[in-house]
Amino acid sequence: MRRDFEDIGPDRDGGALWRAPAAALAGLVSVVLAVAVALGLAGPAPAQEGARPPPEVTVVTLRATDVTLTTLLPGRVVASGTAEVRPQVAGIITERLFDEGAEVALDDPLYRIDPASYQAQAAAAAAEVAQAEARLRAARRDFDRVTELYERKVVAEQNYEAALAERDAAEAGLAVARAGQLAAGINLDRTVIRAPLSGTVGRSLTTQGALVTAGQAEPLAVIRKLDPILVDVTQSAAEMLAWRRGRSIAQMSRAEQTVSLLLADGAVYGHAGLLTAAEPHVDEQTGVITLRMQFANPEKLLLPGMYVQVEMPQGVAAGAFLVPQEAVSRDRRGRPVAMVVTDQNLVEERSLSVLRSRGAHWVVSAGLADGDRVIVAGLQKAPPGATVTPEERAPAEDGTTPAADAAPAIR
Repeated sequence: MRRDFEDIGPDRDGGALWRAPAAALAGLVSVVLAVAVALGLAGPAPAQEGARPPPEVTVVTLRATDVTLTTLLPGRVVASGTAEVRPQVAGIITERLFDEGAEVALDDPLYRIDPASYQAQAAAAAAEVAQAEARLRAARRDFDRVTELYERKVVAEQNYEAALAERDAAEAGLAVARAGQLAAGINLDRTVIRAPLSGTVGRSLTTQGALVTAGQAEPLAVIRKLDPILVDVTQSAAEMLAWRRGRSIAQMSRAEQTVSLLLADGAVYGHAGLLTAAEPHVDEQTGVITLRMQFANPEKLLLPGMYVQVEMPQGVAAGAFLVPQEAVSRDRRGRPVAMVVTDQNLVEERSLSVLRSRGAHWVVSAGLADGDRVIVAGLQKAPPGATVTPEERAPAEDGTTPAADAAPAIR
């Protein structure tokens, strides 16, 4: 290496300094120039041709509409009819005549009580009637004879009055005997315990061979009418007053009285209900009113005692917008906002006035205009003022606008 460089003396530390000869430097320059020419002939490195296209976002075009505002009220399912089956005569249960959980009709036989003693009472009552009828016939014959003699002035008036009283007493005795016969017949008929209501009978609370008494406290079975079914819900008196101001339930339209039901698992019940009554009393402790709704229940899906929620109409928001929940967020001040794509495809932030939620949408009363396109997907690529390429979200098969599977709630 020292043959290629020239020694030019020691450095500060005593080491030697070397200087490349002119020929070596000329060769190095030639190599550098050759590489530069080769790179120039190869052309410039590939670069982006033109600006990057605007990001794509998914939008939904909004249309103003009249939105019925609803509220969810907690409630309990109540049978539209309940009857506790009890015996009306005493005796031993000899037979159960129904299947537990089955449908029964009015007057269907449910239990049989040993009728022997009541048959004997009915026979005795029939004999008393026959005896009373015989007395009456004899009293009438005596009265007829006395009357004939009294008219010929043969007997005294006292005898006539005695015969008349005897006949009247015999008629009264016959009436009493017939009433006793009727009572004995009723008791005999009550040895077959019948359904006092059409509906679904529950489990039997007694068994064959059990002794029952008239008017006992424990029922033998319970019958519930499940179709239609009732739902009792509670609402604050203030909300009820604002909703019903100046009107009774009978004066409300059918749409205002129509309600929907949410089951305990969150599913929507398949039959719409009708508001039928409101308790004319406010609970002093809670300040709520009990409302009663009626629902069809042909599948017997609703059972008494179930906890449900009723979606009840509260009013109508005219000219409101149903905005998908995934299109609405909150700014730093906590106000609900949405990103709107203008006619120039620019992103614009809008502050909203949200009334309440409705399914997968927010009901917005102000901040939007008819025909506005709100961004529902691609928000991370669309800050305010950015240019975007909007693409309308395709409607669902049922014609509604699909919502995200997990739409963020406004908090």
